[in-house]
Amino acid sequence: MIVLTGRPQRPSDFVREPFFTPSGGFCPFCEGHEEKTPPEVLAFRSSGPANGAGWSVRVVPNKFPALRVEGELGRQGEGMFDKMNGIGAHEVVIECPDHQVSLADLAEKQVRDVLWAFRCRTLDLKQDRRLRYIVLFKNHGPAAGGMLEHTHSQLIALPVVPGRVREELDGAASYFHYKERCIYCDLVHQESQAGIRVVTETERFLVVEPYAPRFPFETWIVPTRHESHYEDADQASLENLAWVLRATLRKLDKVLERPAYNFTIHTAPLQESAMAHYHWHIEIMPKLTRVAGFEWATGFHINPTPPEESARFLREVGVV
Repeated sequence: MIVLTGRPQRPSDFVREPFFTPSGGFCPFCEGHEEKTPPEVLAFRSSGPANGAGWSVRVVPNKFPALRVEGELGRQGEGMFDKMNGIGAHEVVIECPDHQVSLADLAEKQVRDVLWAFRCRTLDLKQDRRLRYIVLFKNHGPAAGGMLEHTHSQLIALPVVPGRVREELDGAASYFHYKERCIYCDLVHQESQAGIRVVTETERFLVVEPYAPRFPFETWIVPTRHESHYEDADQASLENLAWVLRATLRKLDKVLERPAYNFTIHTAPLQESAMAHYHWHIEIMPKLTRVAGFEWATGFHINPTPPEESARFLREVGVV
């Protein structure tokens, strides 16, 4: 990573791409339009029948899935190459019935329900032994790849562990082999002691600007207790995470004037047991800069705002 320290860019220095322009068009995710999506696989509702109104969070299969549950893996070689059928799952988590709000705008209980839906769907899909890894992610805004304005997240279950995930796991395992400690537990301890990159700290979570961030205002939410699988988080942890995630997104909205962003939940592979060397966490990446030729060619990212400055700006916002 290359972090520019000579003249760090302030939040007001970044050029934001236009967010969604209200179109007044039809939205299949709005309450009352349930028949326009595939039948729900999970919903939290106070009243009403399945696939009807009255829900707070609704999970449906993606209408245009990248992968499908039906079929066989069909692994085979083709000379030096390997291929298999597109087996997996692709689901949409519709985070609330209201078209006009974002995840950061939701009440804490609503955010908790979204996090609980992630957990429920992961536990359910984990029973399919063909599935090896689940990607839980959110694309907020066109600049982050969001195609629909209505607030939602996605889940894609894969029949393989992605190479980038395996690299992260292997790096953590190498550190553990050398020091007999989890690298993320060490990160929590060191950053909490230093304080200069910490945004928020609770009994269960640390919000931190990582030491070598790829992007300006890249923000991590790391459990303070060691746990390798997101789906093993208990109710108390998810309740606290709801407060922490909501507060963090609201801080980013305040400081960066409601930026587009991606967030991903980094978790251990589905079919592997608890790992002493790995620690699930959330990474939030506001879309303030572009990845261009230098980054693709070298793997280096140029970040114009040091993490210590990002953390200071977010801390100074206070509780929002």
